[in-house]
Amino acid sequence: MPATSGSVANGNAMGRNQVRDDEEGDPTVKVQTIDELHSLQKKKSAPSTPKSSQPTSFFNISEEERNKQQLESISASLASLTRESGPKVVKGDPAARKFEASRVAHVPAHIRTPTIAVSDSSLKFTHVLYNLSPAELYEQAIKYEKGSFVTSTGALATLSGAKTGRCPRDKRVVKDEATENELWWGKGSPNIEMDEHSFMVNRERAVDYLNSLDKVFVNDQFLNWDPENRIKVRIVSARAYHSLFMHNMCIRPTQQELENFGTPDFTIYNAGQFPCNRYTHYMTSSTSIDLNLGRKEMVILGTQYAGEMKKGLFSLMHYLMPKRQILSLHSGCNMGKGGDVALFFGLSGTGKTTLSTDHNRYLIGDDEHCWSESGVSNIEGGCYAKCIDLSKENEPDIWNAIKFGTVLENVVFDEHFREVDYCDKSVTENTRAAYPIEYIPNVKLPCVGPHPKNVILLACDAFGVLPPVSKLSLSQTMYHFISGYTALVAGTEEGIKEPQATFSACFGAAFIMLHPTKYAAMLAEKMKNHGATGWLVNTGWSGGSYGCGSRIKLSYTRKIIDAIHSGSLMNVEYKKTEIFGLEIPTEVQGVPSEILNPENTWSDKQAYKETLKKLAGLFKNNFETFTNHQIGENNQLTQEILAAGPILDDA
Repeated sequence: MPATSGSVANGNAMGRNQVRDDEEGDPTVKVQTIDELHSLQKKKSAPSTPKSSQPTSFFNISEEERNKQQLESISASLASLTRESGPKVVKGDPAARKFEASRVAHVPAHIRTPTIAVSDSSLKFTHVLYNLSPAELYEQAIKYEKGSFVTSTGALATLSGAKTGRCPRDKRVVKDEATENELWWGKGSPNIEMDEHSFMVNRERAVDYLNSLDKVFVNDQFLNWDPENRIKVRIVSARAYHSLFMHNMCIRPTQQELENFGTPDFTIYNAGQFPCNRYTHYMTSSTSIDLNLGRKEMVILGTQYAGEMKKGLFSLMHYLMPKRQILSLHSGCNMGKGGDVALFFGLSGTGKTTLSTDHNRYLIGDDEHCWSESGVSNIEGGCYAKCIDLSKENEPDIWNAIKFGTVLENVVFDEHFREVDYCDKSVTENTRAAYPIEYIPNVKLPCVGPHPKNVILLACDAFGVLPPVSKLSLSQTMYHFISGYTALVAGTEEGIKEPQATFSACFGAAFIMLHPTKYAAMLAEKMKNHGATGWLVNTGWSGGSYGCGSRIKLSYTRKIIDAIHSGSLMNVEYKKTEIFGLEIPTEVQGVPSEILNPENTWSDKQAYKETLKKLAGLFKNNFETFTNHQIGENNQLTQEILAAGPILDDA
């Protein structure tokens, strides 16, 4: 019995030893509080930027001093112009940590108007969430923003509120002594004027709103992959959704670039959750998107649609780049393995995204580009793709890009499995995905390329009278570039069965700042200097208008684009069409020759001629807006452009 007891005792002792052996090392974590335990979970690193080992003089200063300088810059950005100082700002989430005095900045502001009494907001700290990583922004969105969810593929689904698209009628540009003569104003222009005072009222409203919040998101990023001509932008916003959107859409700085960022060239104040005052002069609704080129600032009130930030910066580039003799373009761009670059222009529904995305070519960008003396460069660091009716079969690159880090706007998903239904239009037809451009497998990084070899203008002609492909002269390229034509088919619920022509100058009238002829003249000059060829490609109807004819097969259009890329279309015979005077090839490999001349595809030749004249008349009516604008020496360039348009005998 004693032996047995001893055995049991030894067994118990061994059991206790075995437990200790299973948990090697110290049995408890040496911390005093649960907060300390949580602090061990996260290793310290630079915010949302890759590490860099390249030394610079800036690294000689302490981390504390760097933080102080960054916060002083942010405080200056958030400064009310009616007070002597900017807000007290501190890095970090107010819900996660208490502020430290060393991370607080409070800097003087430039006084423009008399100082007023100190308000409650000046007594509080504004917590700055600075250049957060996508993972950190996910946490902020899901925890604090209603309507934010992680989908089955890892993307962040979110809602943009009541506005699910841009509000061009609520966009304003400050008209001052400089911009009065520089910008395009009046009929046809997207630029609706406002004065400096009204802008400052809205700016003050936005800044006061942002300063009243417990925390704001600040992104310091770049525009333009060309390092010689990039622009530093700062985006101050109230939502993690907006911060992640801009993280994806702008160029993301390295750690070294971020630490040397300094003062931004342009600042966006996104207070979209807060309305503008309708009694403010020039306001027509509770929404206002205001651009002040003199102050290099943009204010957003009354709309949470993230695309306003993207396109506001695009408008900025349309103003800044031409001053440097750089052409800003609303286009797609890709490059062949031999280094040949093609630009694709086209309005919605023309196939710009589909045709510029080619697995045999490198993607430079899908939407916004610059053409400088050194070549082409993408303005953005991401893609903003339409998602309506998206399928893996038709758009595999976009489908596969919708993963962790991607923002999905206004989509509908299964409440349990979180699988997105891309065909569901319950919220809006304008569903979108914003993702870093690196998510595209055949992207060219950095997103730059040599001078374009081909400039392709896409039109979905629902009238069915434009050829599938035409080679353009320089003046014809300018004419059709300024026109920016496509045709839309109205919904049957409106009782309209005929196609409707739509024109958008430079294929992006909503974003251009200068007169369209200035961009066209720059395009022609660069094409001439670098030997680029212009093409007009019709992705619309053949054999009759919409309802009678049929849409040109995508496979045929791809063969045409392939022939343009290969250069084979430069070595075939051409015939000139009547009225529009377009040069059409007599043969394209892989495309039936009979469809190359649209007249051949119409059984009713008289109907073809009448429809052709009708479309020509629409072109001429649209172009009347531009006829009085003189460009070139002795107005020569204007006359060349006008002569390149359609000619009607009875005109």
